[in-house]
Amino acid sequence: MITLEEKKLQGYKHKLLSFEKGEHKSQDVLEINPRGQNQFKSQGIKLIPDSPAEQALMYQRMMEGLTLTDKLNSVIYYDLLIPEEERHDSAVKRNREGLATELNLWEGYLQKVAAGSYLAGGFSLADVIVFPNIAYAFRFGLSAGRYPKLAKYYSLLKDRPSIKASRPPHWLASPQGYDILKDL
Repeated sequence: MITLEEKKLQGYKHKLLSFEKGEHKSQDVLEINPRGQNQFKSQGIKLIPDSPAEQALMYQRMMEGLTLTDKLNSVIYYDLLIPEEERHDSAVKRNREGLATELNLWEGYLQKVAAGSYLAGGFSLADVIVFPNIAYAFRFGLSAGRYPKLAKYYSLLKDRPSIKASRPPHWLASPQGYDILKDL
């Protein structure tokens, strides 16, 4: 949705899906081609930079965003994903340490970019992919004090029109999330 908003393609049909109910695996969703090409390069903001160096950085950050997603999910959804008889405190500790290491890596990436900058220079697909993870982390209690660069990045993007238009409606209804990550 962020991409559609950035490309000025408002008016698209959208439906909130419940991952808990498995709606993301419905036949309607599976029929959609997730590998469609960008047919709107000249419309809205350019999401893939022209510079080969910026493109490389953008693709690198996009791919690394998958690791961030995995590490976040391993902490946030541990109790949901792991059967009770298979849960171990040592696994919880290892997952939390892995997420903290990953978040510190992103802090370092943001340390290297100019103040008020995005992940790969200008706003790009890297931000489209990574920002929802950062928003999710803060929704689940991530400390802005411990991760100030991530907090600045979150603040820079959270009021962007494309982000606001694609924010899950229940986040607006209950802006205070959870505290799973507060001590991380």
